[in-house]
Amino acid sequence: MNISSTLFRLILCILIGLPVLGLNACEGKRPKKECLTFKEMQDPTNDTLSNWSGVAAGLQASFISIDDKLSKSVAPQVSLNKSVTVTGWKGEKVSAQLLLWSAGDINQVECEFSDFKAPGSKLPASVAQARFVCYVMTDEFGPGCGHRKPEDFPASLAPDMLDNVECFDMEAKTTRPVWLTFNIPSDAVAGNYKGKLKVYAENQSVQSFEIELDVVDQVLPEPSEWLYHLDLWQHPSAVARVHNLEVWSDAHFEQMKPLMKMLADAGQKVITATLNKDPWNNQCYDAYADMIVWTKNKDRSWTFDYTAFDRWVQFMMDLGIDRMINCYSLLTWNNQLNYNDEEKGEVVTVELKAQSKEYAELWSVFLEDFTRHLQGKGWLEKTNIAMDERAPADMHAALKVLENAAPELGVSLADNHKSYKEYPWIKDICVGAGNKVTKEEIAARRAKGLITTYYVCCGDKFPNTFTFSAPAESVYAAWHATDSCVGLITRGLKIR
Repeated sequence: MNISSTLFRLILCILIGLPVLGLNACEGKRPKKECLTFKEMQDPTNDTLSNWSGVAAGLQASFISIDDKLSKSVAPQVSLNKSVTVTGWKGEKVSAQLLLWSAGDINQVECEFSDFKAPGSKLPASVAQARFVCYVMTDEFGPGCGHRKPEDFPASLAPDMLDNVECFDMEAKTTRPVWLTFNIPSDAVAGNYKGKLKVYAENQSVQSFEIELDVVDQVLPEPSEWLYHLDLWQHPSAVARVHNLEVWSDAHFEQMKPLMKMLADAGQKVITATLNKDPWNNQCYDAYADMIVWTKNKDRSWTFDYTAFDRWVQFMMDLGIDRMINCYSLLTWNNQLNYNDEEKGEVVTVELKAQSKEYAELWSVFLEDFTRHLQGKGWLEKTNIAMDERAPADMHAALKVLENAAPELGVSLADNHKSYKEYPWIKDICVGAGNKVTKEEIAARRAKGLITTYYVCCGDKFPNTFTFSAPAESVYAAWHATDSCVGLITRGLKIR
């Protein structure tokens, strides 16, 4: 018996008892999955922001701009757009954004790409990736850094975290952005490629979206070859806490691999390492775990265990982040140091002012040993002793100790005191965004092979990467690094 494939699918739908929502309904029947998703906080605005009564039944979807950041609980007012065009060089990563929304519960939402075809050429579906964007709690910009009263700043949810889950369950009266990433191969043939994105959901018709991928006949170098000096500080301890893993265990490093690989692919140049106790006095939710263990032996000599430090640095280098190692810090935010005291059988915490004799003696012993260790590893020329926003008097004292004990080591400084004028030889200077560095000063530093960047922190309203910041600010922050109008002709960015 000969019957059309369309009729066969229709008969099959009836036989298996699937509601016939359209000829694509049976195609949407997917194997049942448990969609494990990040548990979001309750939206504090969901009772006040929107009326969903005008939204049509079923799953709604449309392409929107990658610069749009829409509320989770507001029924979106967007024109239905079922096609998108993205343009990029060979070797470039480009993005698009699909928005999903529904007045009712929608289960097991899944995305599937086709191959992308151009005349005489094809890119596999694997060049594309779809990730559901999760919402996190945020508020708004306040009066600079420091402690704030939460009641003074209205809370809301912001789409921020990209989740790698295969499927997603949507609650009624919510939106869900989907971030689409296209990794154009370096050896791709230039041309206009056309493909499809299909969105499946339980008991919903399959929705199909057209994607055009314009590949320009230019090649972007590998991230390791980019001149732009990107320095985003890493925080390994936070990864261990989120996944409930022992710090520096095999499982911890395995969990960090995809995260740090993304950082390497973004052009990261610097490895963030620590020398002793948490350099920032636990300003983050998680304290920084020790990478180097200091021990005062019973005979009053010192030994230093570099096991975690060595593994962390080599791990990052193997991923392609190998230009610089910035080690924090000769000047911690609370002037404290930790060490194991063998005689006492306990961990001792001491507070030492940078101008004290004890500070110079203890740090000199470590710096001399650290230099020998780095020489043995072949890392000495890449390594800087790093400081963050330290007072001029402390900087002067610390740099004197460093000059006497380990002059071979470089220096890195996040500078909010215009120290670059007093210490023009510092290898890696990162000035606060509000400071002005002249073209002449930067040109002189660049001629000597020195790095000049700028940083943003909690005191900078724009541009920044707060969870409430507009998405385009991340791009503008990079452009701002070469904006001659504000005198920041720098070579990169540090986000803290």
